[in-house]
Amino acid sequence: MWGSVIAVLGTLLGSVTAYVLQQHTARADRANVRRREERRDRIAAVTAATAALADHRRAMWVREDLRLSSASEADYQAARAASHNTRSALTAPLTMLAILAPDLAGAAHAAADATYALRVAENRELLDFYRRAAIEAADDLVRAAATT
Repeated sequence: MWGSVIAVLGTLLGSVTAYVLQQHTARADRANVRRREERRDRIAAVTAATAALADHRRAMWVREDLRLSSASEADYQAARAASHNTRSALTAPLTMLAILAPDLAGAAHAAADATYALRVAENRELLDFYRRAAIEAADDLVRAAATT
């Protein structure tokens, strides 16, 4: 009789052990999937922000280049409207990045501010300087994202 009791207890203990190990493995798998999804979402947010920054930087450069070259009012107004559209398109990626990767929000806003600075250029040399600074700030964002 004791042999049967020991066999039943051994079977129960084995089942409980297998269940606990199975739950632990499932929990670890879910955590790994969650980390991969979070990483993928962060990469997508950084990519969207850098693309929007590049679009707005180009639009601002064109706009300010036209202003500095005394282009026609129609050309300048068209470039100005385009820059307003790209600035507006920058808002969503910056917001997404601030939510998904708050540790990158500072670098993202620094890159945006550097891009916005193109509008105050007083001459072509400053315009090119601000453009290079904006590119460097966007590159800093990418470097910061790569290290986190």
